[in-house]
Amino acid sequence: MKEPAQPLIEIRDLHHTYQGDGGAPVDALRGVELTVRDGEFMAIVGANGSGKTTLARHFNALLLPTRGHVRVAGLDTRHREAWSAVRSQVAMVFQRPEDQIVATTVEDDAAFGPENLGLPTAEIQRRAEWALRTVDMWEHRDRPPHLLSVGQQQRVAIAGALAMRPRCLVLDEATAMLDPAGRRQMQDLLCKLHDEGMTVVLITHWMNEATLAQRVVALREGRVAFDGAPEPFFSDLQTLDALRLEPPPFSLLASKLAQHHPGFPGGVLTLDGLMDAIARLVPEPLEQPQTAAPRPVPTDVRGPSLVVTRDLHHTYLADTPLAANALNGVSMEAHTGGVVSLVGSTGSGKSTMLQHIAGLLEPRSGQVTVLGHDLHRDRGADRRSLRGRIGILFQRPEEQLFETYLGDDVAFGPRQLGLDRETVRERVRWAMHIMGLPFQAYKDRFTQSLSGGERRKAALAGVLALRPEVLLLDEPTAGLDPQSRRDLLGVLHHLNGAEGMTLILATHNMDDVAVLAERVYVLEEGRVVMQGPTREVFTHASRLQALGLDVPPAVKVMTALQERGMCTATDVLTIDEAAAAILRCIPAPQSSPMTEQTRHEEA
Repeated sequence: MKEPAQPLIEIRDLHHTYQGDGGAPVDALRGVELTVRDGEFMAIVGANGSGKTTLARHFNALLLPTRGHVRVAGLDTRHREAWSAVRSQVAMVFQRPEDQIVATTVEDDAAFGPENLGLPTAEIQRRAEWALRTVDMWEHRDRPPHLLSVGQQQRVAIAGALAMRPRCLVLDEATAMLDPAGRRQMQDLLCKLHDEGMTVVLITHWMNEATLAQRVVALREGRVAFDGAPEPFFSDLQTLDALRLEPPPFSLLASKLAQHHPGFPGGVLTLDGLMDAIARLVPEPLEQPQTAAPRPVPTDVRGPSLVVTRDLHHTYLADTPLAANALNGVSMEAHTGGVVSLVGSTGSGKSTMLQHIAGLLEPRSGQVTVLGHDLHRDRGADRRSLRGRIGILFQRPEEQLFETYLGDDVAFGPRQLGLDRETVRERVRWAMHIMGLPFQAYKDRFTQSLSGGERRKAALAGVLALRPEVLLLDEPTAGLDPQSRRDLLGVLHHLNGAEGMTLILATHNMDDVAVLAERVYVLEEGRVVMQGPTREVFTHASRLQALGLDVPPAVKVMTALQERGMCTATDVLTIDEAAAAILRCIPAPQSSPMTEQTRHEEA
């Protein structure tokens, strides 16, 4: 791989200030110094609100400096006459794909950029087809983009940028809603484009993605806090914690093993690197590999069934040439106080399932029973009352905010239930407290002035203020920085454990499933193809991967160790569990004074 060439994007003393409420300025960037070289692969990371998106929008003159300057291929972005040339060289894919989808069909949208370049018709068609095939959306070329899932819309947005054949591709959390197969495909594509000479700038909260880059830039409060190679960055746990980030899972596991085995490399970024490091501790396969005692299979039957679907079917645009079967006979069940997860590739029917349970869609056929009411057949059911007992958080929860003040937005749902003023106020206080939004500090905040992370918290607070018995969550942690994700998972644990709330979540994040769910339903093309307790389902790693899904990193590690004959524990879900299992399988360091019992207790 050739070395990066001349600077493509040069940023000097870049400041950007947004005009806030009441004239109060918000400093998003505070003196950024950065150079992106031609042919480079850079990852930009940082907590929500650190300035990543604002910085990216300066790369192609979508934003202009408040102070300082940005030059792209020598062109100053402050000069309007340079904008066309700058944007033809730097293409951007946004966090929200609908913000850049403009055409009425998928194929026309992919062709939009090349058409504006004035290319011949044959070349426009060739580029559009290549880009859509690249992101596996060619078969959907005639569909209206607004009828696609969010993950499919992201693919279309990426195709539109690729069709421009830019010199630099900037992706702002553009893989956040992709399924695991789509994410792997996009990672492979970015590496391929980079190998072919394209400059790639990837903004991501997925630390595994950041390890693909040659260089990592971390932002904190609008300033560059780190700029260097991935290995030293992800080895510095103290710096990562200060930035509200976390190491990639294999690096985190390596650091836990290093606590017990001095000299164990802490900067491991890949599974192969981790396996090699462990193999050095166990040079020969163990004759009788040790395994943890079998865990009792957790049960999700802690009460009566609250949600039941039987042979559920749904077709979008039924009886038209664009008819699409979203559900094809889905049966599932969720019990009181349980946590159920729906997983599946993009377009498998997860979101459609949640919307049926919430009573927002009518099934073509089949049965949906929620809280004892058949939503399809029982026309006498009080839908308004039921919706007060079922809360749903959509894929983009910030779009659920519509009141001017945060307190009013959280109070909207309880007010519609006809509750008295004091009860409404009590519920609002409770919901805002649960979500880490102190009532007095936030009740009079303008909703549009909140950060992205605060908007997500506010949206969920509005749902929780209903005090629902069943909470439906669609990709709840997508787009959150690692610390915000951990905080939200803690809230969901509390709601399920202390509040007794039944949770049903649809997600591509297998780590979330491992941490939260007791039972998993795997969907493919609108059908349930696997189901069972979470630990049991994740033992079928190869089948899940064949379905375009993934397994938690801890499962990957234990599977690889088992294949090498070093450890046979297969019921592991989390990194902590993997560390404990590995420490049981490998010899203790001779210099360690720990007894075997002490070592196990600390693990």
